[in-house]
Amino acid sequence: MDQFIQYTPTEVVFGKETENQAGAEVKKWGGTKVLVVYGGGSAKRSGLLNRVEASLAKEGLAFEELGGVKPNPRLALAEEGVKKAVEMQADFILAVGGGSSIDTAKAVAHGAANPEEALWDIWTKKVPLTKSLPVGAVLTIPAAGSEMSDSAVLTNEAIGKKAGINTPFNRCKFAIMNPELAATLPKYQIACGVTDIMMHTMERYFIPESQCEMTDEIAEGLLRTVIKNGPKVLENPSDYNAMAEIMWCGSLSHNGLTECGRGKDFSVHKFGHALSAKYDVAHGASLAAVWGAWAKYQYDDETVLWRFARFAEKVWGITEGSDHKRATEGIERTVAFFHSLGMPTSLHELDIPNPSDEDLRALSMDATQQDTVKLSRIRKLGAQEVYEIYQMAR
Repeated sequence: MDQFIQYTPTEVVFGKETENQAGAEVKKWGGTKVLVVYGGGSAKRSGLLNRVEASLAKEGLAFEELGGVKPNPRLALAEEGVKKAVEMQADFILAVGGGSSIDTAKAVAHGAANPEEALWDIWTKKVPLTKSLPVGAVLTIPAAGSEMSDSAVLTNEAIGKKAGINTPFNRCKFAIMNPELAATLPKYQIACGVTDIMMHTMERYFIPESQCEMTDEIAEGLLRTVIKNGPKVLENPSDYNAMAEIMWCGSLSHNGLTECGRGKDFSVHKFGHALSAKYDVAHGASLAAVWGAWAKYQYDDETVLWRFARFAEKVWGITEGSDHKRATEGIERTVAFFHSLGMPTSLHELDIPNPSDEDLRALSMDATQQDTVKLSRIRKLGAQEVYEIYQMAR
C-alpha cells in the first residue's frame, strides 16, 4: 500500500426533501450573496429551483441565477457566470443539477475569485489557482461524482478541447442529495450515470501491482451495488431505495476513497474527453464505447492480469479457469452489462459509424496532448497506442 492522504471535507445532507435545507447550508458556510447555477428547464418545471430559492430567501440571502448549462459544460457560459458573479459581488456559488452544473459552478467560483486572470489559463494551469469562492451542490443526477470530488471539466468550444482540473478548491462545502430528484431523469441519462460511476471506480482499480485489500473491498462492493441497482433504476426511476444506492455510490466512487493506497489511472477518461470534445457525445457513453477495447489491449500485461482476474471473481462471481480465462470473461461481462443498459460499446454504436484514420489519429493526438503525455499506469500509451485502441473500438 502506497502512502496517501485522504481528505473528503464535503458535508453530505442526504434524504427526502433535503433541498429545502439549501439556504441554511449556504448561510452556515458564510454565504450572503449567492449565484445559483443550473441547467435546462427541468429544474424550473419541476419546482426544484423555486424550492431552493425559497430556502435562500427564508435565510435572508440575496441571489441571482445563471441557467443554460449543457452536458460537456462550456467555457463560454462559465465566463458569463464569472462576469455575473463579480458584478453581484457573489460570495457563494450554488449548483443545482448534475455534474455539468457543478463543474460550471466550480469554474465560476475560480474565475470570480481571480477576475484578473483568464479562466482557461486557470483551467490549463498556465496560472496557479490559489483562491476560490465556496461552492455547494443540490444534486439531481447521480453520475459524475463532482459533488464530492476535487475535479471538474470544461469544454473550450472555440478550440474544441475538453480539459479537467484537480484542486482542493474543487471540493464542495456541502452536497444535498435527495434521490427523489432523479426520478424524472431520461433512461439514457440514468444509464450514462451508472456507467460513469463504474468508470470512476474502475479507473482506480486496475492499477499494476496494487496491494490494498480494504480499498479493493470498498471498490468491489461499490461495483456490485451499482450492477445490482442500475437495472432497477432504469426499470423504475422512482424506486427510492435503488436510486439512493446509485446516488451514494456516485459520490463514493469519485471522492478519493477508492484510490487510497494506490492512486488512479484516468486514461479511459482521456479517450472519452477527446470523443466528447470532437463529437459532443454524452460523457458516460463515450467511456462505454472505448472501455472494452482499452481493457482487451491492456489486461494480459503480467503486472495487472491478476487484477482483472480478481475483478472477474469479486465483481462478477467468475471463479473457474485460469487468470487469463477469468479476466477475459470479466471484460466480456462488463461490456455486456454496458450494452444491457443501452450504452454504446463501440464507436459505431456511439453514432460515429465511419471515423477515418485521420479522425482517429486526431483523437489520439488530442487524448495525449499532441503525443507529449503517456497515458496509463499499465502499458504506457502514446499517440500510436491510443490510435490502435480507437481502431479496436470502431
